[in-house]
Amino acid sequence: MRTQRSRAGSRSAGQDRREADDRYTGDDDRYTDDDYSDDESYDDESYDEEEEVEPIPAGEAAREGLRQVSRLTGRDPSGVTSVQPNGNGWRVGVELVEDHRIPASTDLLGLYEVDLDADGEVLSFRRVRRYQRGKGEVG
Repeated sequence: MRTQRSRAGSRSAGQDRREADDRYTGDDDRYTDDDYSDDESYDDESYDEEEEVEPIPAGEAAREGLRQVSRLTGRDPSGVTSVQPNGNGWRVGVELVEDHRIPASTDLLGLYEVDLDADGEVLSFRRVRRYQRGKGEVG
């Protein structure tokens, strides 16, 4: 069933809108840019400078990197292999068990690098290499 709209109702809404717009179209010389130029509370430099953010501590970055990579991949964490400062954040090396095997010395491991920002949020991660647990690098 179709209902008809009253043209009078829609016309009055349109008229109301036009009247409201007309209030703002006139030339109003009450306020100029010069009125705000002497305002001492406004400081251009404070809005242009970027705030230096101190990154989270290395230990917290290591824990967060391990947790995030494990969560993203769905694999069991084996441990953190490295933590390095990276700009305003951290690069964390994480070892994950990619395939559990019997005996455990033949598990397949993956070494991942995760880049964290200063707050510990993941920026990127990638698998660097894959290897068998018992045949890792010595040295």
